[in-house]
Amino acid sequence: MDAPRRLSRDAGTGSRVDRLTARQLYDGVHERLALRWLAGLRGEARALEPGAAQARRPSLVGYLNVIYPNKVQIIGTEELAYLDALEARQRWETVQKIVAQRPLALIVSKDQAVPADLREAADETGTPLWISAKRGHELLTWLQYHLARLLARSLTLHGVFVEVYSIGVLITGESGTGKSELALELLTRGHRLIADDAPEFTLIAPDVIDGSCPEMLRDLIEVRGLGVLNVREMFGHTAVKDSKYLRLIVHLQPLGATGDPDGMLRLTGVTGVRELFDVKVPVITIPVAPGRNLAVLVEAAVRSHMLKGKGIDPAQTFIDRQAHQLRRLPPW
Repeated sequence: MDAPRRLSRDAGTGSRVDRLTARQLYDGVHERLALRWLAGLRGEARALEPGAAQARRPSLVGYLNVIYPNKVQIIGTEELAYLDALEARQRWETVQKIVAQRPLALIVSKDQAVPADLREAADETGTPLWISAKRGHELLTWLQYHLARLLARSLTLHGVFVEVYSIGVLITGESGTGKSELALELLTRGHRLIADDAPEFTLIAPDVIDGSCPEMLRDLIEVRGLGVLNVREMFGHTAVKDSKYLRLIVHLQPLGATGDPDGMLRLTGVTGVRELFDVKVPVITIPVAPGRNLAVLVEAAVRSHMLKGKGIDPAQTFIDRQAHQLRRLPPW
């Protein structure tokens, strides 16, 4: 199995970067969140590492917390009132402690007046200090989702990622088994391409894996004998999709590679699971042989997977019928 490689995405474009800096985050969200950079411009290179999204403490973003400082600290009305209630010495110590914890950024909400001592401390220590017209809970909700996606665990797998009957299907197999040719046939049957050769997968929720295409490979598919083809230009805009949740893996395997299947596998098919980010993804193995219509088989596999998700299992139905028939036979 391909090992996960942790990467993040650029806040503005969604492209992969090694880490997320304060400048990248600001450039990506300042219009959406009505941000202005007030102080601490020297800290624009401060960065969040991709693994930060999995840490329980400190959190990626939250309201001002001096004990367990968040990576991005939001300073709202209550937080400013808390600072104003402190004695001069205690306030100075608290402000120094806030900036000494090296947050990625401090954000003052609702265009409130920024205390002069906080602004001076941000400039002295190179702590990015932003102000927004948005309310604190709006900043918190949007940044939590945005940062979690940008810094989520990611990996790249070898295969072709397509949408078949609204289901995200990853087609895998050894080189030469016809993955790209199969994807091309599925495109002619009205299905959609997400990524060829190196789809990228990101864990965006505890049990949700989102698949997308690297920028360099977008809209392209490589077919042996034909070279690189532009799917969008050949089949139209509806033939490609930016991303899709991974729900099923179809593995192509040369017929007879593992010997003849036993009787039970003839009934149930060769199925299993593959763990990605500790999420179990169903796998259906399809034997490849000359003359087999793989596109039809993949469509049937997806339909069968959808039925099983509704509790309909044809193999179990047949087994139950057979058991019932045997019980009806007279004893010898």
